[in-house]
Order: sequence, then C-alpha cells, then structure tokens
Amino acid sequence: MGYQSVFRDGLFDGQVAIVTGGGSGIGRCTAHELASLGATVAIVGRDPEKLASVKAEIESGGGVVSTHVCDIREESMVVQTVEDVLTKHGRIDALINNAGGQYRQALEDISTNGFEAVVRNNLTGGFIFMREVYNRWMKEHRGSIVNIIADMWHGWPAYAHSGAARAGMWNLTESAASEWASAGVRINAVAVGGVASSGFDTYTPEAQKEILKFPTKIPLQRYGTVSEISGAIVYLLSPVAAYITGTCIRVDGGGPNARFCYTDLKPHQNSDPFNGFHLDEPPKLLTEGPKKA
Repeated sequence: MGYQSVFRDGLFDGQVAIVTGGGSGIGRCTAHELASLGATVAIVGRDPEKLASVKAEIESGGGVVSTHVCDIREESMVVQTVEDVLTKHGRIDALINNAGGQYRQALEDISTNGFEAVVRNNLTGGFIFMREVYNRWMKEHRGSIVNIIADMWHGWPAYAHSGAARAGMWNLTESAASEWASAGVRINAVAVGGVASSGFDTYTPEAQKEILKFPTKIPLQRYGTVSEISGAIVYLLSPVAAYITGTCIRVDGGGPNARFCYTDLKPHQNSDPFNGFHLDEPPKLLTEGPKKA
C-alpha cells in the first residue's frame, strides 16, 4: 500500500516540485504525496543520508525523485541547487518552502547571533529560494509557491525569534503574491500548529514537556498529522486553487481562536485525524516520553 492521498492520481503528471527540508517530517511526507500524484520531486536538505533514505522510499513506490544537499541559509548553495534542478529536470512548477527550525528560549536570553540564525533559517533562506526560482524559471513559465509558516499569531512567547521570522515570511508571501501575479505565479502559505512529527524529538527536555501540554490548549484537543499539512499544500498547488494567491491556510486545530476570554475548553475525542502517509510513525516523544534532562 502506497500513499493514500485524497487527490486524484496523476494530478501533477509532468510537473517538477522542489521541497526544502525534504529529509524528514512535513517535507518528507509532502514529497511522498506529490510523487504519488505524478510529480517529479526534488528534495532539498542538509543531511545527505536523510535525503537518500527518503529517495529510496519514494523510488520503491515508483516515484521519481532527486536529492540536493543544500543549506538554505547559504545563497550560493541555493543558486546552485536551483540550477541543478533545472539542468536535471528542465523545469520548476512548484516550490514548497518548508525548511526551517527553532529552539525554545526566553527573549531576554537570545543572543544576536542566535536570533539572526533563526531568522536566516526561517525567512531569509526562503526568500532566496523564492527569488531564484522566480527569476530563473517561473517569471517566464508560471508556477506556484507554498511557504510553510507557523502558528505565530498574537505573539509566540519562548520562540520570539522564530515568531518574528514566520511573521516576516507571511508578509513576504502577501507581497510576492501581488508583485508576481502578472507572471502567473501564485504564492500562498500554510500556517502549521502542533503537528506530531520527528521534529518533536529534536527539542530539549524542557521544551518537550511543554509540547506534551499542547492538546489541552486548543479546541480540537489533539496534535495534527503531517498528512494534514501535506494535504493543505497539495490543495494550494492544485488547479482548483487557481484563484487563490496571497492567502494562508491555518492547520492548527483552532489554536489561535482559544483566546483568554474563552478558557473553558472541553476535553473530547471528537476530532479524527487524517493520516494518508503509509510510512508515518509517531515521534518518540509521544511513545517514550520526554528526553531526560
């Protein structure tokens, strides 16, 4: 059994999609779904072993995929990666700006270098990829870009560096959607809430304890799945989204709507997750508990 997408087979036949952060988590899942729907997928990441593993997974299911080792924070590497994808595949129809990351730390303790590193990872690197893909292909041939941001609405205490970067990426999405519409390029965003992925296992023990409290704080009372994020991305790339640009789909269980004036969130189990990814496994945090300090 392969990927169980809700979208029709062959939806992206003949198209080429770049997925940054394609070696794990949401990026890995999205690469699998796009490949299962006929796209040729170019997965980008810093770890060649992770990329090779995902490549083998996709190819075992009959998909077409190439790997590209790249640190999105390094402009020269991004330029070379875009050139390599064009040389190998001849076109770029979609860019999924998924790579990024952050760490938990109080704002008063974040160093300037740490702040700038997170901003470069979650904003600047995505901008460079957008610009290069647009200038080198999409400006003359059309295309679609989906930027992955986060539930940073109303502030993001303990992750202020990432919140600032993700807010910047959202504004960048809106700006590019206006500037590039005349070239037939659509740019949208997906704002991710608490999604159970391998990224959970990269946080410190302190941060993991907070992550475990997450479901009780949102209306749908559960974590999301990587498939639910991938599905939103695929929708925005699909033909039915042809009149959608400069917008954001929140996939967050309603978290931003649980304001201080509505604190009586009722525990329930009435939200059934969708999981179409046949190779998905829960993060160790949810099966083994937090790491020891």
